[in-house]
Formats: sequence, C-alpha cells, structure tokens
Amino acid sequence: MPRPKRCRKICAYPDYWSFVPEGEEAEDTVVLMLDEFEAVRLIDYEKMTQEECALAMGVSRATITGIYESARHKISDSLVNGRRLQITGGSYTIDSFSAPSQLREKGDNIMRVAVTYEQEMVGQHFGKTEQFKVYDVENGQIVSSEIIDTNGTGHGALAGFLRAAGADTLICGGIGMGARVALQEAGVELLPGVSGKADDVIADYIAGNLDYDPNTQCNHHHHGEGHECGHHHGEGHECGGHGEGHEHGGCGCHN
Repeated sequence: MPRPKRCRKICAYPDYWSFVPEGEEAEDTVVLMLDEFEAVRLIDYEKMTQEECALAMGVSRATITGIYESARHKISDSLVNGRRLQITGGSYTIDSFSAPSQLREKGDNIMRVAVTYEQEMVGQHFGKTEQFKVYDVENGQIVSSEIIDTNGTGHGALAGFLRAAGADTLICGGIGMGARVALQEAGVELLPGVSGKADDVIADYIAGNLDYDPNTQCNHHHHGEGHECGHHHGEGHECGGHGEGHEHGGCGCHN
C-alpha cells in the first residue's frame, strides 16, 4: 500500500484566489493547490531556501522540490497559455492559528455561530473585522457566548481564525468574493447581508427567521480608499436546516 500523503503546513489562506488574463475569456482553468501556493510564497516571495521551506511546511526537502516544481509549471502554463489560475484544495493544515483561549471546548451537539461584531451591532465589513461574537447553540438555546478579538484583519486570516475557533456558521454584513472563497475552503457556512444588534440577529437565526441576502457583495478599495457595500434586502430568507454541524477543525487535513 502507498504511504498516506502527509499534510503540509500553510501559514494562512490567501487573500486572492483566482487570476484571469485581462481582456480574454479564459476557456479552461489551472488549479493551484494551497500547498503549492504556500511553497511559491515562501520560496519566491519570502526568499526562503527549499530547506527552510521544507522545515516551515513540515515535509522533506524532496517533497518540497516536487511541490515547487509542480506549482511553477502550473503558473507558467497559466501565463503562457492565458488560462485562468485558481487556488483551491490540497493536503494541508493551517499552522498559524489556534483556538481563542476563552472559548470553551465545543461539544458534539454544539452549533457554533460567529457574528461580525462592532459595538453590539453586526459589523458590516468582514475584511476589517476586529471582533467576533461567538455563540454556542444547542437544542435551540444559546448555552454560551463570548466576544473575541481577531488580532488582525484581511479575509484570508479571518477565515483561518474562524476555522481554528470551530465556527460552523458566520453571520455578517458586507463581504467580498475572495472572503467567500476563503470561508468555503475553511468549511464555514456564510449568511451575509445582515444588519442589526448581534443578540437580536442570533435570536432570529435560532428561530429560523433570519433576514439575510446571499448575494451581498462588498467591494474593497485598498490604499486608504473607502469601499462600498451593497445590501439587497428583499424578502426574508428562512434559515432552516442548521441543526447539523460541519466537520472541520483547526488542524484538519484537507485532501
């Protein structure tokens, strides 16, 4: 039998998940795995040697050589042939996040819901979230809640933080496409386009009456500029079927 593939450590989820040639309609896609992305980031961007990269990712030098060569070929294929480059999947663990110490251990029957939090209200800009309010729900009742600091911003880092915290669901205001991809990769259900007091919102969620908009977009403009968040609150959406948890953890290997 072949040996099982060893999980590779990555520091965080990327902030950008796909690249397409300008002015062209890319007909097919090159898939760059997250462990391949991490090898390129460490060697080409952080200027590590392959030995240093292997140590950081917890694998052998020979394994890193194979990952790096595969990644470079995929990137060159995308550049030369005008193919869309998408980052997703791979065998990896997130190495830089641990569960916040104030969160109690999550039981088997607990649904953990995180809400972007700003002065008792649902925060409207996911990528700039400085705090989450985390609710543990069991049998339709809130059994505990904690306000936790994120210790950083950027949707890749925040998605990794929520995964480490064991969040099953995120309720938020505006959110961009990159953040959606990061949360999907982290195994966190997303309910965007929500406003109001966080405690009232979680009560609506438990009752199955949460008004949210799955099509909400948040377009961020960097370098100090503002950004516009579009909320489209039409008819209410019933939030059913949240009784079952998602199986994901802070150090689960993705295959």
